[in-house]
Amino acid sequence: MQPESGHISVLLQESVDALAIKPDGVYVDCTFGRGGHSRLILNQLGESGKLIAIDQDPTAIAWANEHFNQANFEIVRGNFRDLADIIEARGLTGKVDGVLADLGVSSPQLDEAERGFSFMRDGPLDMRMNPDVGESASEWLQHASEDEIAYVLKEYGEERFARKIARAIVHDRVETPFTRTAQLAGLLGRIIKKKEPGKNPATRSFQAIRIQVNGELDAIKQVLESAVDVVKKHGRISVISFHSLEDRIVKRFFNEQSKAKAVPRGLPVTDAELNKDIKLKLIGKAIKPSDAEITMNPRARSSVLRVAERAVD
Repeated sequence: MQPESGHISVLLQESVDALAIKPDGVYVDCTFGRGGHSRLILNQLGESGKLIAIDQDPTAIAWANEHFNQANFEIVRGNFRDLADIIEARGLTGKVDGVLADLGVSSPQLDEAERGFSFMRDGPLDMRMNPDVGESASEWLQHASEDEIAYVLKEYGEERFARKIARAIVHDRVETPFTRTAQLAGLLGRIIKKKEPGKNPATRSFQAIRIQVNGELDAIKQVLESAVDVVKKHGRISVISFHSLEDRIVKRFFNEQSKAKAVPRGLPVTDAELNKDIKLKLIGKAIKPSDAEITMNPRARSSVLRVAERAVD
C-alpha cells in the first residue's frame, strides 16, 4: 500500500524486525523521513515503550508533528551525528534497546524540486538536508578548487570523468555560476558521452556533491560510534545503506567492533582481556531487498541492511 506521504520505506519490515522490538523498550529512529520505520516500531510498542525520532529536515519535523501524536513518541530536530548528546540529555545513555538508521535521501527530498537534490527536476542547486545550516551545493561549487571538486566526484561518486567535469565547472562558473540543477545536469550530460545503461550521467556527480555538502560520511561514522554507546547489552543497531561508500563504512565498523584487537604474539593476555574490546556481535548476513520490493520501489535496488547487537555492558 502506498503511504500517505508518498514515501516508501526501504527494507521496512526487515530493518524493524531486526530490532527485536520489546513492547516496553526504548528505541531511536535516527532518520525519521516520513515516518515509515517509526510507524512500524510504534505499532509494536506498548504505552510504557518509547520511540525517539531524529531528523534535520524541517519538512520532516512538520510531518511528524502533524501525523504522529502518540504520548510515547518524540521527534527531535537535529543531525543524527548528535545521537549521543540527544540521548544523554534525556538520561537514556546505555538504556536504549535499539537504534535504526536509514541512510538514504528520502523520496520527498528527491521529489521536491526546490530542495535541489534531483537532476530530474529543475530547481535551486541546494542539496542541504537541513537548509538552515551550512552552504548550498551552488555556493560550494562557486568557490571550491578544481582539485577539490575532482576529489569529491571521484571519491564520493566514483565518477570516471571527475577531472574533466571539475575543469569544466571551474571554467564555466566564471561567466555563469551554477545556481540550478538543470545547469549542472546539462553540463554533465554534455561531458559524459559514454552512458551507463539505466543510469543518468548526472547520478554519480549529484550523489558526490550531496555527500560533500551534508558531510554525510563523517556523520555516519559518528552515529555508528554513538549507537554503540547508547544501547544497552543485547541492544540492536539496524542500518540501511544505499551505496558502496556508506555500506563499506558500516561493514568495516561492525567488523572492527566485533573482533578482539590484535596483540603481539607471545604476549601474556587472557581471553577475558582480549574479549573486553569486543563491543558488538554481528546478527546474520547483509540483507538486500527482494525482487518484489525492487519492482515496487526501484529506489530500493542498491540498499543493504546490516545488523549488530551490543555484546557487553
